[in-house]
Amino acid sequence: MAGIRDATHLCIDMQNIFAKGGVWETPWMERVLPVISEICARYRERTVFTRFITPEQPEDRRGQWRAYFTKWQRATRGKLAPGALEIVPELARYSPPALVVDKPAYSAFFGSRLGHLLVERHVDTVVVSGAETDVCVLSTVLGAVDLGFRVVIVQDALCSSSDAGHDALMTMYRMRFNEQIDLITSAELFDMWRPD
Repeated sequence: MAGIRDATHLCIDMQNIFAKGGVWETPWMERVLPVISEICARYRERTVFTRFITPEQPEDRRGQWRAYFTKWQRATRGKLAPGALEIVPELARYSPPALVVDKPAYSAFFGSRLGHLLVERHVDTVVVSGAETDVCVLSTVLGAVDLGFRVVIVQDALCSSSDAGHDALMTMYRMRFNEQIDLITSAELFDMWRPD
């Protein structure tokens, strides 16, 4: 496997809403947080955090998103506690210099400035961590593949609320996307990507 250069660490949705006690609590988050924190510490200048920003109320979205947020009204900005959509404190301390990009949907590339930002920075590779493996991470990874980026997924830096969903995605990446997606551990990442 080739070394990693011209890369950005893309940390997906490590927000309070997914942390312990959050509306969309992701039990694994506490387990992967130290790994993600170490990645952020090593690559502060090359880290981009994404935040899934919910609508003020369900009526602010169209189609199936409106139905989704009608079911999950307590996740809308009008009902959430202050700070629920912020990056968890353990990681927020890295920004700045790490950047924060807001997105209105699962993919970090949809309705955000992320694609332009990566092109401006001459990024060829996105190193992915965050939440959730089988929702926002999946959508972002497929978006990155579509845009032609090399995608490196740090397996021990992902979390999900579904063991079955996480395992199914790891299998799919290995079997169906092995020419476009590399699965590695954080230890392998630190060997392969030397900070600039």
